[in-house]
Amino acid sequence: MKEIKVIVFDLGNVLIPFDFEKIKTALNKIDMGMGDHYAQIFEKNKEYFKNFEKGKIIESDFISQNLKWLDNKFDGEKFCEIFSDMFELNEKTISLLPRLKKYYRLILLSNTNSIHKKFGWEKYEFLCYFEKLILSHEVGALKPEKEIYNAVMDFTRESATSHLFIDDIYDYAAAAKKLGWDAIHFKNYEMLVDELKDRNIFVNI
Repeated sequence: MKEIKVIVFDLGNVLIPFDFEKIKTALNKIDMGMGDHYAQIFEKNKEYFKNFEKGKIIESDFISQNLKWLDNKFDGEKFCEIFSDMFELNEKTISLLPRLKKYYRLILLSNTNSIHKKFGWEKYEFLCYFEKLILSHEVGALKPEKEIYNAVMDFTRESATSHLFIDDIYDYAAAAKKLGWDAIHFKNYEMLVDELKDRNIFVNI
């Protein structure tokens, strides 16, 4: 078994579960049916939202477009607050970070955007355990594109085989394996602990 030196965590649904339904509910409270309408817009324009996560659309243009879709019922700051009020903390998984930090380099790797960062998750204290945040909108690539994984290795300067990636989306974990990383398809805390133990990662903790 290769020696793991770097443990790379996904953010959404591994450390912070998120629920789009919260956005829909908040919008429906402002104007009945607005949330349902927005959910339909999201489904029809997934590529647009992906391009925002990839940094291809500037934040001000993204906000302006979304406000148009929502008939300019409120201002940009209110939109950002609603758009980002969808995260919770996975306290169990987060509790592993300070223990792992003692023996491994920790990197965060996330498909995300500037609004969710500023209005949603940037406030969380657990981020201090990560040596580096590799974010899609900052590096111009989305998982499972190889460029975003390469951005991690460009920073760590470690071999591919020394990286372990933890992600809730199978395809993203599989893409890391294709590059020579080890990877865990995250389902829940208990399963994650078992997978780490199988790799002898908790031996010295």
